[in-house]
Amino acid sequence: MQKTLKSHGTWIGKWTFVLAATGSAVGLGNIWGFPYKAGTEGGGAFVLIYLLCIVLIGLPIMLSEILIGRRSGNSPINSMKKSAIDSDVSSAWQGVGWIGISAGILILSFYSVIAGICLKYIFVSASSNDLDTAGQFLSIVNSPKELMLWHTIFMGLTMFIVSAGVKKGIGRMVKILMPMLGLLLIFMVVYGIINGAFKEALSFLFKPDFTKITSDTFLVAMGQAFFSLSLGMGSIMAYGAYMSKDQNIASTSLSVGALDTLVAIMAGLAVFPIIFAIQGLEASGGPGLVFISLQTAFNTMDFGNIIGPIFFILLSVAALSSSISILEPGVAYLAEEGYLSRTKSAIIISITCWLIGIGTAFGFDQDGNNFFQANVELISVNIMQPLGGMLIAIFIGWFMKESLIKDELGDINQAIYLIWRIFIKFVAPIGVGIVLISQLF
Repeated sequence: MQKTLKSHGTWIGKWTFVLAATGSAVGLGNIWGFPYKAGTEGGGAFVLIYLLCIVLIGLPIMLSEILIGRRSGNSPINSMKKSAIDSDVSSAWQGVGWIGISAGILILSFYSVIAGICLKYIFVSASSNDLDTAGQFLSIVNSPKELMLWHTIFMGLTMFIVSAGVKKGIGRMVKILMPMLGLLLIFMVVYGIINGAFKEALSFLFKPDFTKITSDTFLVAMGQAFFSLSLGMGSIMAYGAYMSKDQNIASTSLSVGALDTLVAIMAGLAVFPIIFAIQGLEASGGPGLVFISLQTAFNTMDFGNIIGPIFFILLSVAALSSSISILEPGVAYLAEEGYLSRTKSAIIISITCWLIGIGTAFGFDQDGNNFFQANVELISVNIMQPLGGMLIAIFIGWFMKESLIKDELGDINQAIYLIWRIFIKFVAPIGVGIVLISQLF
């Protein structure tokens, strides 16, 4: 007899889940990762490969995570356990949930520090006219006390939202954050069209350059498709647990994938017109893009002290929408097991992330490199996350009873179902497995 677990409630309305899942997927990586990779890996050619990877790998695994979560209505650990027991296979499959939650705690530990820097830059960008933005950035990351302050503020915000619960906390906040994110993005894109080098940005992002397409391009596209949808760390499964039974899982997954991709493309159209408008700026990737290149642009352009803060507010909103989804699986597990209240669970998991994050806050060297953060990221993002995603695909493709799957999917088009089964049994696990191996070697 299985233990009775505490209920978490459900989302209010179909679009609350879509907004929450999109918020989980849309994070810092979308804004400073996808546009740069698209531009340097073949422009429009890369975008096409990326979209193909979303369809072949990303969406099949996302649908699987939502299905497992909704069927159980519990945290990833207990959702995997219940699905395994009901499928007459070993309950050890719950280990997939443990991998996801552990990966999330490690990711959030350094993610919170970087997001804290985004919060700091709202104020830096409003007052700065320093053209030595690289030096400015290094002075900030080499101030552990300041990093700890903003790390604490960001983790505190994340903890507060998650502790309030599914409806009053996460659900209410995503209804504010995601429209806010959309409006800020539209504003930045319109600004880029009027005042930036928009044609150059379009060419950088979308002009197909098939000479840049190599085997590595496919690996980059597969990795970006997988990671951009927040797969393999329990967030989507946890959010799926709060999804109503009358919602169509297939169409909802498609909506989330489409919105995530749209935001990534809009981020490129917001960022690169500003970059290319200033001669001599490099379209780099990662933190260098936003904290150095973009800040240089803001410091030299008209109304930069207004546009800059707006952009960093956008970045902070994207970071917060992701962080609450990363924290939720661990909190959900402790709360539903009855060990602690949701509030106490949120406090415990948040403090754990905060404590590990101290290593990142104190880990920057004089050149801005962070050995501690790099190793935590290697373990969590490069190993645990794809491992979790691959195991989910293997479980639902080969071990979960097909009758349980069909019951949960309901009246799904038979052709779509058969295509999904092929993708989840063969294409997705092989694709993610290749990404995992490429990350290691």
